[in-house]
Amino acid sequence: MTILNLFFSLIFLFHSVAMEKGEEYTIDPVISAIESGSSGELAKYFDSSISLNVNGQQGNYSKNQAEIVIRDFFKKNPSQGFSIVYSSETNPSMSSFIGDYLSGQGTFKVFIKVSQQDSNFKIYSLEFVKG
Repeated sequence: MTILNLFFSLIFLFHSVAMEKGEEYTIDPVISAIESGSSGELAKYFDSSISLNVNGQQGNYSKNQAEIVIRDFFKKNPSQGFSIVYSSETNPSMSSFIGDYLSGQGTFKVFIKVSQQDSNFKIYSLEFVKG
């Protein structure tokens, strides 16, 4: 009976470790933040420095500066919906997503690049390009 308990304990231990290693982040909170036009929520996922292109205004910004630029964009272009149309997650530490952001002023293609950092992910590049 003791060997059986030891066997199941080892299986449980290895399964738990494998689950931790295999856990992937989800982009869902970013989708929700863009869909609701919440620059504050979106900025939670910004890297400390981010490459930003918002309707032609481009450059490298600090997290706080980028939030201000995005807040202004959302104010001028209120969300009428957002959806991811393409994702590339071939490299476990870097992923790219393309989405469509709908507003009263038209549709914008959104390009999001994220890097995996420990169990979190950070957006290091974000673009809103009118389509």
